[in-house]
Amino acid sequence: MATIFALGVLAQLLAARLQLPSIIFYIVAGLALGPVSGLVLEDRIITLSTFGGATTLSAIVGLSVAIIVFEGAFHLQIDRIQEAPTATFRLITLGAAIALSGTAVVVHLVFPSASWGMSFLIGALLVATGPTVIAPILQIVPVRDRVAAALETEGIVNDVTAAIVAVAIFEVIILEGHSPANLFTEFTARLGQGLLVGIVVAGAVYYILRYIDLSPGDAPRNARLLVLTGALVSYAGANYLAGEAGVAAAAVSGFLLGNADIPYEEDIIDFKGDITLLVLSFVFIALAALLEFDALAEVGIPGLIVVFAVALVIRPVLVFVSMVGDRFTTEEKIFVSFVGPRGIIPASVATLFAVQLQAEGATQDANILLGTVFLVILVTALFEGGLARYIAEYLDVIPMRVIIVGGGRVGRALADRLEDRGENIVIIEQNDIAVEQNRNAGYTVEHGDGTDTEVLRSAGADKAKIVIAATGDDDVNLLVSQLASSKFDVENVIARANNPENVEPFEELGVETISSSMATAWAIDNQIERPALANWMTDPERSGDVQEVEVTNPDLLDRPVREVGPMLPDGCLIALVCRNGDTVVPTADYTIEAKDRITLLGPTEAVREGMALCRNETES
Repeated sequence: MATIFALGVLAQLLAARLQLPSIIFYIVAGLALGPVSGLVLEDRIITLSTFGGATTLSAIVGLSVAIIVFEGAFHLQIDRIQEAPTATFRLITLGAAIALSGTAVVVHLVFPSASWGMSFLIGALLVATGPTVIAPILQIVPVRDRVAAALETEGIVNDVTAAIVAVAIFEVIILEGHSPANLFTEFTARLGQGLLVGIVVAGAVYYILRYIDLSPGDAPRNARLLVLTGALVSYAGANYLAGEAGVAAAAVSGFLLGNADIPYEEDIIDFKGDITLLVLSFVFIALAALLEFDALAEVGIPGLIVVFAVALVIRPVLVFVSMVGDRFTTEEKIFVSFVGPRGIIPASVATLFAVQLQAEGATQDANILLGTVFLVILVTALFEGGLARYIAEYLDVIPMRVIIVGGGRVGRALADRLEDRGENIVIIEQNDIAVEQNRNAGYTVEHGDGTDTEVLRSAGADKAKIVIAATGDDDVNLLVSQLASSKFDVENVIARANNPENVEPFEELGVETISSSMATAWAIDNQIERPALANWMTDPERSGDVQEVEVTNPDLLDRPVREVGPMLPDGCLIALVCRNGDTVVPTADYTIEAKDRITLLGPTEAVREGMALCRNETES
């Protein structure tokens, strides 16, 4: 057991170092402790008896799943879901139905001995992608918010529904031999009980956190323990009423508390994140260690056919069907199609089902179930997890990387504005307190000296489109700018000049410079002469935006503004056109040409849709 935890922590360190999803290392460690050790040594290092038998393992896995699902749902914010509500809803309904039925048909065709009940059981389990495999991928592949929101929501919701559907199929059809007509009743009953328990527990935890004195000295610690207890109680309470209803309860309670205004939220997030990593590594390594090579060998070529169908046929079909007519680009749809690795729910539930089938003498069914599910998990986790970043870079779905050197007030305020527009922000900062503050705010922070070439390289300067030197030291800002230009050939380098007298020398060296004092003077002048525009531009709660974009959509080129304007979303206006360094306010007859950069003004969503249209990213 200690070895499992040690390897789990080592897997996390390797994953962070090599920028690969940690699940890859979990699986390798589990196989080494289990089936591989059985081939090398006389006995396996880990067997089912290591955990005290199937019943004990079931309890350990169940409580671990409760923490993992709760953690994923806790981070699922409503405003994130709203980034792509239509596509997300289709993914968890129509997409899940396509995955379930398509996988079941393929399993039944390639395994003649598998009944339709077993085929749909495997199909139900393989619907679940899950936050345990999606979150690590999104940590190293910072895609646009709408893509991340769709993948995260799909993983969390499908974890819940897949587990409940699988249990309903297993108990109603396979064990009890009832007709499929009873499935809907069984599913809704379990889901309803899970939702009810989750709501009750979330309400109780919220009330205690908000209105009961947790003792001032130990309040943060008590809040952390209370939320952890809530996750476990919601799972166990719902499972007491109906099997696997606990997954729904844990997800619901996590989602409600994560979107509620609760005290000590940052402490809770950090604490639960650490606990989740430990139990996640433990469960994945343990389940992989219990895998039998015989089960994989028995499914053989038919199992690989299922993997191929699930990953390369069914997944792309359900993604493109779910995202039709939405604002996802073709490249983003292809990326989402590629990122669908299966995780902890199918692994854990399939293992427990297989143990029960073997106990009843249905060894062949157990091997087909376990072998197929684990083969899909192994292949999708290893290949999709390992190649996700390279696929994203090839498809160019990672938004513009912006490096801000200096995470003080100016750098942080700039990061807030850029992130709100969906850019990929990395902050370089030396000060320990500033590093912690920016990381707590959710930013990626490289701890080090921005004038150090290796620190810049580690932050991704070789792939950055913009580097901004925003420290309070002009010498540092100048050196950062020169390094970014000469060493990394960054397209756009901007420096902050704290002393107005340094602006001219900076610009003579080819550094685009913003004077702090002049910027303040401009802001005050705008407030005096153009108060309405100044307030509209700077109000963080504004509903409008102004953005500049290069026109690459061939449908918009060689057309006058009078024709291009109506093609833009309602309320989105062309304010300026920049051509060869000259900026003009275009007339209706002004013709848009290749390489023109136009400034769009209007409501935020309209402007962003207009930018996508100009870049030819909008799909019909």
